[in-house]
Amino acid sequence: MNRVVAHMDLDTFFVSVERLKNTALVGKPIIVGGLSDRGVVSACSYETRKFGVSSGMAIKMARRLCPNAVFIRGDFDQYSRYSATVTEIISEQAPVVEKASIDEHYLDLSGMDRFFGTQKWLHELRTRIIRETGLPISCGLSVNKTVSKIATGEAKPNGEKNVELPMVKPFLNPLSIRKIPGIGEKAYHTLRDMGIVYIGTLSAMPQSLMQQVMGENGLHIWEKANGIDMRPVQPYSERKSIGAEETFETDTTDMKLLQSTLIRMVQETAFEMRSQNRLCGCVTVKLRYSDFQTQTKQIRIPYTSYDHKLLKTALDLFESLYNRRLLVRLIGVKLSHFVYGSQQIDLFEDSLSMVNLYQAMDSIRNWYGKEAVYRAGAILPDGKKGRRRL
Repeated sequence: MNRVVAHMDLDTFFVSVERLKNTALVGKPIIVGGLSDRGVVSACSYETRKFGVSSGMAIKMARRLCPNAVFIRGDFDQYSRYSATVTEIISEQAPVVEKASIDEHYLDLSGMDRFFGTQKWLHELRTRIIRETGLPISCGLSVNKTVSKIATGEAKPNGEKNVELPMVKPFLNPLSIRKIPGIGEKAYHTLRDMGIVYIGTLSAMPQSLMQQVMGENGLHIWEKANGIDMRPVQPYSERKSIGAEETFETDTTDMKLLQSTLIRMVQETAFEMRSQNRLCGCVTVKLRYSDFQTQTKQIRIPYTSYDHKLLKTALDLFESLYNRRLLVRLIGVKLSHFVYGSQQIDLFEDSLSMVNLYQAMDSIRNWYGKEAVYRAGAILPDGKKGRRRL
């Protein structure tokens, strides 16, 4: 049975929500992001893009390129509610749904063509979403995640595109290599240095050469260029929290051990959260003493996915909980009250260099494993990461 995968993407999602709230913004250049020059563009309308504005750009640069734009600080609670509504509509009708981010969904529709016209079914679902939410949404339909996502990009704004199996290569070949999901700036420039501009040229390169030049990532890029993507659509489930706990082999009052363990756990849980395109609005710290008395304390915070903000909150909670007269048996941390969004959408008041630093650290962890990079505070004098055995 041939696979049939749909990709649905809410067009300029944050901007569209803001326009629902204020119809006077329709047709105007809109930038959602920080209000200070140190902020970052989280989303921008199509009207700003002709001036060169793009997501992730420094607000200071965006003001220079498009001084007449309307700048708006984001409302993530509201974006999350709209996202949940769209997810609910899709999940009511589609057999298998994967929520890839706050504004993206994959649907596995394999086998449905025996009962429905799949393209017609997807069109009706898209029409329902637009009718019930007022949000514009584009969709692509093809044989796997990669091709359907690229098809969605070609269907924008507010359109549909179907790429059946015989048309996959003719559809992909003339497109820029920038259209391939997962190609970052470094990979793009590496390919351009090799004289590769279009997907068709990339797909014709020897597979072994791509792997030799770019490692395992080169192999994945080559497969996508050839319309190959065997990743399944993972059924959507809402995870309420992400946490970690450490039980010490010997109960302890070693402050350095306790703090370094907490720092390590916060970093690991924050990285996992960012990998799922989430931000958290609540931090909880847990302590269990040698007499098995357990205490927890939590606090609501502005939505973030940044280690340094979460660490300060977690360490403050630990200080308020810790009873220095008792030995500690277990320490734990939990992040919760999630909203969907990339790690950039809470960076309104942070510098672009900070954004780049976190992206670089996460790239290293994705490549070499989550323990590849740690803050110095997570490292004990014996070189271990908050795991000293007493």
